[in-house]
Amino acid sequence: MKGKLYGVGVGPGDPQLMTLKAVRVIAESPVIAVPSDKKESCVAYRIAAGAADLSGKEWLEIPMPMTRDPAKLEQAHAAGAARIAKVLAAGKQVAFLTLGDPAVYATYAYLQRRVAALGYETETVSGVPSFCAAAARLNIPLAERGEELHIIPAGYDAEDALRLPGTKVFLKAGSGMGALKEKLQQMDVDVYMVENCGMENEKIYKSAADMDAGAGYYSLVVVKEGRGDRA
Repeated sequence: MKGKLYGVGVGPGDPQLMTLKAVRVIAESPVIAVPSDKKESCVAYRIAAGAADLSGKEWLEIPMPMTRDPAKLEQAHAAGAARIAKVLAAGKQVAFLTLGDPAVYATYAYLQRRVAALGYETETVSGVPSFCAAAARLNIPLAERGEELHIIPAGYDAEDALRLPGTKVFLKAGSGMGALKEKLQQMDVDVYMVENCGMENEKIYKSAADMDAGAGYYSLVVVKEGRGDRA
């Protein structure tokens, strides 16, 4: 009998935000896969370790290069899928840990498509997305009434994104934070930033002026139109 692959969302940082299903699937999976060449350096692993018993597990460490080179990414995704398929062929269930939700800009999607194409069963276990967790930490709504909500990944042209109506959320904005801060300070908008949401070194900023231009990779910026009372 073939094994099954689960893509398990562990949320953005706080282990308490992991779902009951995520914890159960991890417990039931003899093999845990992580997008890293060393599990201890993987943020998703550290989050899961705070909510689930990971003792006695077989580990499948799948390195993923931090690059936009299509050829290198294709090679890494194909190699990762092949390694997972080998374990599934042996009849073992695999839980692939991923930050936030597996359906939102997650490496898992590239592996899942390839594994499914090889004839193996796959299932996605939803997790709390970083932008929802950040809004909760800020105690603000992301969208009200007919407002649009735009989720913008790192690398997207901020100039174009800021022209969009409604609320804009910039994910993993660390590398472009200085330029984004400069643009936002010239606009009449409400700005919030959360760095390392739900983690021990979490930081919260509530204006463009206060934003840390040198913030790290796991930084998220929320931009809402207008100022003042929204009641």
